[in-house]
Parts: sequence; C-alpha cells; structure tokens
Amino acid sequence: MTDFEAIDNRIAQTNQRLKAARLGLKIERRGQQLALRGTLPPRPGSHRLNPHQQRIPLELPATPTGLKEAEQTAKVIAAQLIQKTFEWRTYLPVAGGGRLYQMELPQKIAALREHLLRQSQEAHELASAKTTWSKAYAPYMRKLEAIAQERPNLQLAEAIVLTVQQTRPNTRSRQICCTALKALADFLEIELPEDFKDHWGSYGTSRTQLRHLPSDADILAAYERIPNPAWRFVYGLMATYGLRNHEVFFCDFSALERGDRSPVIEVLETTKTGEHQVWPFPPDWVEQFNLWEVTLPSLKTDLTETTLQRIGQQVSLQFQRYGLPFAPYDLRHAWAVRTIHLGIPDTVAARMMGHSVAIHNRTYHRWIGRRDQQQAVEAALARRSQSL
Repeated sequence: MTDFEAIDNRIAQTNQRLKAARLGLKIERRGQQLALRGTLPPRPGSHRLNPHQQRIPLELPATPTGLKEAEQTAKVIAAQLIQKTFEWRTYLPVAGGGRLYQMELPQKIAALREHLLRQSQEAHELASAKTTWSKAYAPYMRKLEAIAQERPNLQLAEAIVLTVQQTRPNTRSRQICCTALKALADFLEIELPEDFKDHWGSYGTSRTQLRHLPSDADILAAYERIPNPAWRFVYGLMATYGLRNHEVFFCDFSALERGDRSPVIEVLETTKTGEHQVWPFPPDWVEQFNLWEVTLPSLKTDLTETTLQRIGQQVSLQFQRYGLPFAPYDLRHAWAVRTIHLGIPDTVAARMMGHSVAIHNRTYHRWIGRRDQQQAVEAALARRSQSL
C-alpha cells in the first residue's frame, strides 16, 4: 500500500465520523494537500446569493498530523455554520499570504497591518495609515503580545480586555488602546464581551485642559531666536497659517511667490487631512516674517522613504534645538484661538485647519463658548443702551 492509499483510507474513516456527527463537511485530498468541502455561504464578491457546495483549501499536508488538524477545523467550521458566525476571510489567504486560522498572534497582527495599509489608495492616505499604525496601534499590539505570551491560558478576547485594563481609565491612551484592539478583534472576527464598549470611558478632547498658549508678543519674540532663515520661514509659516508640522513641506506657495495682497496657501492632498486652503491671520505677519521669500529646509519628503510623522518629528526637534519656549503645535492652537477672537465662523476656521467642525468645537469649545457669551452680552448691552 502506497502512502497516498494509506492516507486516503484514513480520510475515508475520518469522513465517516464527520458524517455520523452530521457536520455537513468532508475532507478531500488534492494532490499532497487537504481541503474541506460542504455547503457554505457565498464567497466575498460572488454573484451567488445562497449557500452552495464549495471547497475550502486548508493548505494542510496530506499526512496523519495534517488530517487530524483538518478534522478539528471541520468541527470548528461546522459550529460556526450552526451559529451563523462563519466568515470566509478566516480561511482564505490574507494580504501577504497565509490564513488567519493557522497564524500565531504576531502573524495575525502583521496581517491586520497589511490589511489596513492596502486600504489606502493614494500616497497621502498610505503615509497617514503608516503613521497611525506606528504611533497609535503598534504600541498596544506589542502590549497585547506580551500579555498573551505571559498568560498563554487566556483566550485572545480575554487578553485584549486585560491589555485595555492596564491603561488608565478615562484617558486618551485608554481610548486609543480600545480602538486599536477592537480593530484587531473585528479583523479576526473575535467576539468581545458585551461590556467592552464601557472600557472606552468618558475621555474626549472636551475634557482636556487647554494649553498655555503663547501670546502674539511671545511668538514674535521667539522668532528672533532662530538663526537659520529656512527654519525662520517654517516658524513664521506655522504661526501665520496655523499649519501642522509636516504640512509646511506639502504646500503650494504660488500666492506668496507672486506677492498677492492676501496670499492664500494651499495645503496639498499629500497631507494627513487632504487638500485645503488657508488664509493668514494676522495678514501683517506675512510681511513681518518675510514669508514672501519661500525658503524651506532640506528634509527628505519622499513618502515612499519616510512618513508624515517623521517629518513632523524633525520640526519638533528643531524647535527644541533652538530652545524655543513652546512646541510647534502651540502655534497652531494660538492661530485657531486668534480666528475665534477675530470672529471667523467655526465652519470656516475648521475647514482651513483641515478638520471637522465637531473636532474644532470640541478642541476649542471653551474659547468658542466664551466668544459666544461675549457676543451675547455685547448684543444685550447694545439693546439696553438703545432703549435708554
């Protein structure tokens, strides 16, 4: 008897057990590998609407060990079909190769990263996705891996909850941890406890304390401490237009180069939030910071070789080297508050900053609330004076 004849006999015996248990699946040998066959839901992208006979390639070797694993997989899939939780994605090859049900946790996390990056079509989307992964997702994935390794008796859902519980409640880190690990659970089709959403807590930008923002006089004084003309230009541009660190290097400066009376710069779509236009506030800073002469530092900005995050970090590092008394983002926040004092509508300011009105109002709600109250008080006093 050949090896294949021996394994075929074993397969036949296993299929008898599966049939007796009424699991609705059977094991097939296709060459040197094993597969499952049965009535399954339509595959993603199929024109079929109802379950029909299909095959699941398992990429398991046609050996006694492979057959044993195939039988266990058949039982798992049969249970998923009964519970209506079967998902093709678990058993089809994922981006980068391999199948989720055969992967260890580090491989599953790598597959999630590949999945998220492949959803980004444009260069700026890919750069933003890489930044989000490295800055927000990766730290908590590493913590999850460490906990799973230390506590191998835990189910993955339990390890996820434990990882979240090790962050401080009602903080931004707790919120990001929940978001990252929920994305992993969704990708792996893992059911988390019903109360998992309660772990998010009540953190929000509306709860954060406002920064101690530099005054206009502080901003003008700090400018004089920068010896390099190119970095002076970066500083002046961020102060006058409220740009993010990396946005400075992805702008159309045509209006400045032409010497327009009210130079509007265009932030390109390569950036985190895509294309948008920004007006200078106050306009006279264009002259004061000599922004007519566009001179940028020589930084690597090819997003196939770097990320928006790294570019932004270089700007922050340069501020520290010059001993500036505040962070680059303080210039952006000061610009936003300046537009509030000038009465610029929230919808307009939010558009120029490249974020939603909801985020704008949550971030600057105290300033906006005070502005609205001040306007109401002034209107009431004006009506009173007219009636006297």
